[in-house]
Amino acid sequence: MLFKQTLGLRYFGIRNIPLLFICSPSVLYIDNKRCEVKIPLNYLTKNHLGCMYFGALAMGADLAGGMMAMDLIEKSGKKVSLLFKDFHADYLKRAEGDVHFKCSDGPKIHKAVQETLQTGQRVNIPLHVEATTPKVSGGELVAKFILTLSLKAVSQAKT
Repeated sequence: MLFKQTLGLRYFGIRNIPLLFICSPSVLYIDNKRCEVKIPLNYLTKNHLGCMYFGALAMGADLAGGMMAMDLIEKSGKKVSLLFKDFHADYLKRAEGDVHFKCSDGPKIHKAVQETLQTGQRVNIPLHVEATTPKVSGGELVAKFILTLSLKAVSQAKT
């Protein structure tokens, strides 16, 4: 677990998205190419069948792509508005353990950030996220997600 990034994520959650904080996400890896986050299976994240609730799975997918986008935006030193425009999920099997969410679309996100900063126009790109439960089923996928990331440079007020 990356302590500094996890602490920053949870602080962001408690200030802006309390539900995110309650799910106790951890950042396992992040760089310019890839991000991996974990949502633990516990009383707050599981459903009546004992596997992870689809809302918690959606949050993990959001974080895997969103954390990397936020990191790349911060590194640009500019203000860029970030949101997810749509969401598609394929649930392949029950997530009966802690779930790891991986997004490897960093180069695509970086290109989109640069494009919106250069043009000032909104840029939409699909992000692919894969979810696994390594301690339960190894590397076998439990879910796949496609989220459309929407970025737009925030114009600076002229004085």
